[in-house]
Amino acid sequence: MPRVVSIYFPQLATERIRRHAGEALPANKPLVVIARRGSKRWISAADATALKLGLRIGMAASKAQAMVADLLMVDAAPAEDAAALERLALWALRQYSPVVAVDGADGLVIDTEGADHLHGGEALLVSGLVNMLRGRGLTARAAVADTWGAAHALARLLAVETTVVPVDNVTKAVIDLPIVALRLPAETVQGLRVLGIDTVGQLSAMPRAPLMLRFGPEPGRRLDQMFGRIAEPIEPIRTPELVEVAKNFAEPIGAPETIAKYVRRLVGQLSNRLAEDGLGARRCDLFIHRVDNTRQHLRAGLAKPVRDPARLSKLLCDRIETIDPGFGIEKLVLVAVFAEPLEERQVASFLIEEEGADITPLVDILGNRGHRLFRVAPVASDVPERSVRRIAATAPDIGEAWAVKWPRPTRLFANPERIEVIALLPDQPPAVFTWRGKRRKVVRADGPERIFGEWWRRPREFQAVRDYFVVEDELGERYWVYRAGDGIDPETGSHLWFIHGVFG
Repeated sequence: MPRVVSIYFPQLATERIRRHAGEALPANKPLVVIARRGSKRWISAADATALKLGLRIGMAASKAQAMVADLLMVDAAPAEDAAALERLALWALRQYSPVVAVDGADGLVIDTEGADHLHGGEALLVSGLVNMLRGRGLTARAAVADTWGAAHALARLLAVETTVVPVDNVTKAVIDLPIVALRLPAETVQGLRVLGIDTVGQLSAMPRAPLMLRFGPEPGRRLDQMFGRIAEPIEPIRTPELVEVAKNFAEPIGAPETIAKYVRRLVGQLSNRLAEDGLGARRCDLFIHRVDNTRQHLRAGLAKPVRDPARLSKLLCDRIETIDPGFGIEKLVLVAVFAEPLEERQVASFLIEEEGADITPLVDILGNRGHRLFRVAPVASDVPERSVRRIAATAPDIGEAWAVKWPRPTRLFANPERIEVIALLPDQPPAVFTWRGKRRKVVRADGPERIFGEWWRRPREFQAVRDYFVVEDELGERYWVYRAGDGIDPETGSHLWFIHGVFG
């Protein structure tokens, strides 16, 4: 089922101005953007400081100046705001989904069907998206729902950063929203309010015939779009930089082998276009236009630039079984949404083996099946949980190695788990320990390995120590356990025992 994310930027204009002006605009002074029409001047955007002082969108500029003495006023630049929004749309297109479009002058809309699992689910997707935008200096609110209309309304009318509406719960989520949520013209909203209609639920309960006679078809159409009764396709953003090829069909197709045949042809055309520009694709999107005016899409990501037709075809054709042709497919569109320069590399001799095997084809196949691949790399830290970090599966060798001589478990827990232990203090290993409700008798042990806290990170680690032991139970299973503290001084730790990993 389609799922739509709407992103709202309530302060896009002022944040763009501050970002470009830098220190020229004092951060502690309120900022407003002034629009003009003839001799009239009014506030078209205001930052949070200005809004707290009582200024409002639409207020006359002269009144705003009278209310706030040190007000910063900048002329509106709609073209620059639109360009900034388009750049954000291209960024989201490459990062999140093949279907991204600009939504008015202050937002984006994204079709995330089939993409949320790559980010850990919808809640993590939208929260991560909002956090990334905050890192770019932008205030944003995001909402996920079944329809564009519902997501658009919730992102703008709810004063929370993220909203996730469960599947098939749109009616419950929007029924009490004001009618401005329906994206109707201002005169229509005012006319409905004169009739005493203030909420979406009240409007939905009205008979359609008199509503259409007075206001035309628009209120009914917006209601149907919000509730998902009629489709509202999202036309994805396109720029000249995106390499695109397409195939229209006089007779709709639907058989998997027929789809695969034309996908391979499109991949060949796309590869030729990329070769002309010296580029390789890093991300390709296949759009499937069905005869019922609905659309599906497949995305293929690559670890490095590629224009090998066989490799690109395999990534797309492996997922053809996920396509639902419905009553038939009338058009296929293949777009390279992310491309990078690619230089051809000459092989010195086929008789000489390559220094290292290229694993990127395997990484691409597994990654496009939804697996999140990574490698672990060492970090200069004595504390075990800090001594490792994740890097990309195809990242180059960082040239570092773990400096420890003691054995480390094959599986290190992210958070050590508490265990109950019988042991002699201060230096003896456990004789018996209980973990996850099971009692284990220790038959062999090695240790202790003492690890000190990193006092330069935080004061409470100044005296902290851990004594680690490698222990083996009667079944031959080996564990990595530690005691918090030196076994004598209570200031060095709680003297509680924990299991931190298991050996394979």
